[in-house]
Amino acid sequence: MVIKKLNSGGKLTMTSQIDTLEMLQIQLEKDTNQASAFEVAQIQLEKAVKKMNLDPNILAQLKEPEKVLIVSIPVKMDNGTVKVFTGYRAQYNSARGPLKGGVRYHPDVTLDEVKALSALMTWKCAVAGIPYGGAKGGVTCNPKEMSEGEIERLSRRYIYEISSIIGPGKDIPAPDIYTTPEIMGWYIDTYNKLKGEASFSTITGKPLGLWGSEGRREATARGLSYTVELAAKKLSINPLEATAVIQGYGNAGSISAKLLHEQGYKIIAVSDSKGGVFNMEGIDPLEVLIHKNQTGTVSNYSKARFITNENLLEIECDVLVPAALEGVITEKNANNIKAKIIAEAANGPTTPEADEILFQKGIFIIPDILANAGGVTVSYFEWVQGLYGYFWSEEKVNSRLKKLIVKAFSEVSKIAEKEKTDYRTAAYIYAVSQVAKAMKVRGVWP
Repeated sequence: MVIKKLNSGGKLTMTSQIDTLEMLQIQLEKDTNQASAFEVAQIQLEKAVKKMNLDPNILAQLKEPEKVLIVSIPVKMDNGTVKVFTGYRAQYNSARGPLKGGVRYHPDVTLDEVKALSALMTWKCAVAGIPYGGAKGGVTCNPKEMSEGEIERLSRRYIYEISSIIGPGKDIPAPDIYTTPEIMGWYIDTYNKLKGEASFSTITGKPLGLWGSEGRREATARGLSYTVELAAKKLSINPLEATAVIQGYGNAGSISAKLLHEQGYKIIAVSDSKGGVFNMEGIDPLEVLIHKNQTGTVSNYSKARFITNENLLEIECDVLVPAALEGVITEKNANNIKAKIIAEAANGPTTPEADEILFQKGIFIIPDILANAGGVTVSYFEWVQGLYGYFWSEEKVNSRLKKLIVKAFSEVSKIAEKEKTDYRTAAYIYAVSQVAKAMKVRGVWP
């Protein structure tokens, strides 16, 4: 089912101040005519299905989202003009429970991307073993060029426009690219005022003062660190003698660097959208984060030499963490990747063509739907805590997170070994089978 609300003002054009890396990625996609994000999601689904005895009637239902809402968002700007932004919410599959997924603010948000990410969330929740279906939202905008007041007005109007399809038993939004706990606070305040409620379980990733969860900010990176620990054991890698490279130094990337460093890994390179830095003797992840917060970038950190994002991906290391954009590892650079483990903190950083090359090279890929499932898992914990009005310590959150991530890794590992396939395909087989079971029991109605 598709619900459309026509945009009376048209989509905003991208401005010249979008980060250089993002512009290069957009241009690369145009120049190479590579598969769209949703086409990639379909390719990954079909690859897994080839190894499964899946009912074709269920497959037919799994190829498209259940519902997509497109909304116009008029916002009064600080200069008195009104701009109309386009917002989306895609709800992919609700067979296993209420829908779950973040909302991103980015100039390159499209319906195709949001649909693809809603599919990814469906599989991610199933792999993590939490009772959710998958959804995703987004607004086509450049928050870097907007004031706090403009972002607040945009956020409140967006949540107003999608309020009919969200709720604690329907669909639970959360933060994503360029959305923050503060924005989640505006979301829940707007939703509660509209509904006349005082509920705190419709939105997750909220500030602690609005009953967010302890451990939520670190959850994506912490879950990733658990999967790296398990993968390293499989490959007999000693963290005290190993190196790690982080592409992308936002929340997930910087915390991943910190946690891997605590495990013993030497962080030898990090980057953000303006470029990266490399030092074979090691980089202090906290020191470089302070530098980034002070200067706006890691690329001019004085204790390491500059390196491009493209070259950073090809550094010889034990663990590579792509934590920035999708589609950065492709058939063009896959042969140059020298990492032993790739742990995908970002969604979709590796194309299907690159997957095949890396698998043949013997590189261990921890796929996004497993590696970065910690975020949605702790969002689930936040939802449960909000429903009960009973909140856990950070120690309990982390303990329960590790238990679910270890179980998920084990289930995927069993399938990979049985099918003699890569971990991404194994993760999809596991996820699709879990969703298919729920769909079969539910049946088709009416």
